[in-house]
Amino acid sequence: MKATPLLLAGLGILAAGTFAFRLSGPVLRSRVTFPVPMARLLEVAAVVVLTALVAVTALTSGHSPAGYARPAGVLMAGLLAWRKAPFIVVVLAAAVTTAMLRLLGAALG
Repeated sequence: MKATPLLLAGLGILAAGTFAFRLSGPVLRSRVTFPVPMARLLEVAAVVVLTALVAVTALTSGHSPAGYARPAGVLMAGLLAWRKAPFIVVVLAAAVTTAMLRLLGAALG
């Protein structure tokens, strides 16, 4: 498949926009300040958004429930991360938990 000039232009515009958006954080950090209540609200909002993302990813597979294996793996990862285990241990334990439960037939619930 040959890349068309319009596709390359769109890719360039998206790349430039992404770079500008990411650069705006360090550049504007000292110029933009939020009141303390708003800063706390933004911190809580970030946690809520990440929690929702983890919940949707862990509990669903497409438009159906994910079964028991994936949520158990995510739960294992969450517990180990909370206990401050090394990242590689968290990932491997979650993968092993999920794989073992799927091997035992718990994938579909």
